[in-house]
Amino acid sequence: MPNRRTFRIAIACATGAALATGVTTLASAASTHQTASAPKPTVVLVNGAWSDAASWSGVIKRLQTKGYPVVAPPTALRSLSDDSAYLASYLKTIHGPIVLVGHSYGGSVITNAATDNTNVKALVYISAFAPDEGESASKLTAKFPGTHITTDPNAPVPTALTPVPFTLANGTAGVDLYAKADKYRDLFLSNRLSSKAAAELAATQSPAAPAALDGESGKPAWKTIPSWYLVSNDDHLIPPAAESFMAARAHAHTVKADTPHAAQVTNPEIVTNLIEKAAATTR
Repeated sequence: MPNRRTFRIAIACATGAALATGVTTLASAASTHQTASAPKPTVVLVNGAWSDAASWSGVIKRLQTKGYPVVAPPTALRSLSDDSAYLASYLKTIHGPIVLVGHSYGGSVITNAATDNTNVKALVYISAFAPDEGESASKLTAKFPGTHITTDPNAPVPTALTPVPFTLANGTAGVDLYAKADKYRDLFLSNRLSSKAAAELAATQSPAAPAALDGESGKPAWKTIPSWYLVSNDDHLIPPAAESFMAARAHAHTVKADTPHAAQVTNPEIVTNLIEKAAATTR
């Protein structure tokens, strides 16, 4: 029969084992808590031509409700090199991981601005251009049939656009390209919104300079940064075939949906879900 000393040793061993188990359990719980509470990446939304940062409103509300830090800096739409340089500088002010999202021409901008930025963990293209080096938005639009931006491929200005000349204070002349009000609903929304809503968007559009649409891309970030792509099957501006081509070339995680060019306006839930999938890989 064991003596009291044996009982004391047995109790001490049992207590030590329990404490060790408790420490292990607490350590595991702490590790799980740290993983669960890891800060979410900052989502940076970049608009394209003939829209503005407000076009992301529905997406911003959803992301903020889910706790994501979100910013939507304006795109000047002056030239691809200038717009990309501005965004690249802006991104350097953000600490921590970034999910960079571009719509339409904004896709060209993020493709150039994210290059060599180690904080950008994911690129998300929403009905967007994902150019390779030397390509432009205008060339990619014409690469496949189906765009409604012009009825005459030889016209100096696409027929759905209106050129508006301007003169700066220093005497420099330029041209802004506006989407025609009577073409806007078809071109961007595939007639999914009311005429009244489309007219409001057309009235508040930001015009693009030819240098933005014709600017040739530099080294593309999608060759080194994982990407996600929403192909809008009812896009009347960028042919869906062009979007599928760019998505496949970038080896993007691709979702195809029955959405128009401005999918973030008409279907913000679909866009938000894709951004969240990209964001999940950064944590």
